[in-house]
Amino acid sequence: MAEQIPSRSRLLSALPFVVMGIVALVDVTAGSSVGFLALVSLGPAFAGLVGGWRRTALIGVLSLGFCFGLGIYDGVLGERRWYSAMASVAGVTGAAVAAAVMRQRREAELASMRSIAEVAQRVLLRPVPRTAGHLRVAVSYTSAVAEARIGGDLYEVVISPGGVRVIVGDVQGKGLEAVETAAVVLGAFREAAHEEEGLAGVGERLERALERELQGGEKFVTAVLAELEPGKGVTLLNYGHPAPMVVRSDGTVSFAEPPRRALPLGLGLHGESAPEPFTADFAPGDQMFLYTDGVTETRDPSGRFYPLGERGHLLRTQDPEAALAELRADLEQYAQAPPHDDAAMLLIRHRRE
Repeated sequence: MAEQIPSRSRLLSALPFVVMGIVALVDVTAGSSVGFLALVSLGPAFAGLVGGWRRTALIGVLSLGFCFGLGIYDGVLGERRWYSAMASVAGVTGAAVAAAVMRQRREAELASMRSIAEVAQRVLLRPVPRTAGHLRVAVSYTSAVAEARIGGDLYEVVISPGGVRVIVGDVQGKGLEAVETAAVVLGAFREAAHEEEGLAGVGERLERALERELQGGEKFVTAVLAELEPGKGVTLLNYGHPAPMVVRSDGTVSFAEPPRRALPLGLGLHGESAPEPFTADFAPGDQMFLYTDGVTETRDPSGRFYPLGERGHLLRTQDPEAALAELRADLEQYAQAPPHDDAAMLLIRHRRE
């Protein structure tokens, strides 16, 4: 893909000259009676697609010279159709220059928006530690809004007195409101992960923070919280989020399903009880893959969902970052289209002694 973009750009850059050359060849071959002269204006028209306004204006001047030369060759210099062709070239050049100026302004605005979004993402979704005690950690985030590069999915890894605590979540909705809600959840989690003795207490702090933020609204956040301590496996707390996938050292794959389904964060006022913490084995050589529904809801062109349970072997690459990159590439190949939803992926690997 990275090689195709420069090739396409080079083709578009050469297109004005190719078009003018073809028009000149056809005009010379067909003779002056056919009247291809005005088609020289296609040169500056295509020039406005790429490059700056100065290049477009220069190609426009070149097109006028082309038109003048062909007028002499055809013997129509000074005739009405020659003046009409020259006026067409000049008019199209002016329009192409104006279009190039507007395109450059939009590109500058888009570059500024991307820069701001990247800064916001670095503040909101900070880099996770690559090693945390007995664990190795890798993360991958893909936003469906390519221009913004940030969305409503969230993740964090905190090394606390209670062990390594992790959250992966998905905010309902899109746009700035989703980002603001994600910021509330992450801020509350970073504080509570250090202060609360148990994972249930961390979840209660998140629920209270969202109640203050949402003030009875209908927004919610699905999330799974994990606490990992050496020799004690993993404790999980699931708020209506897809179950983490566990890949054992022998290659077997399972999903850490909660004992009962619970409502997402932000819907605690509806009278349902809080989710129950539950434990799962997590031995040296095992891996836990936490993700958002942007992974499992990816579809192929025929509408079939991505079979995550059949892709555990992709995570057995020695380097966790490379493993996630391989899984992400497999997702893109499966969908054969740009992502329709944000996708956050976090891989936790229990290091062997």
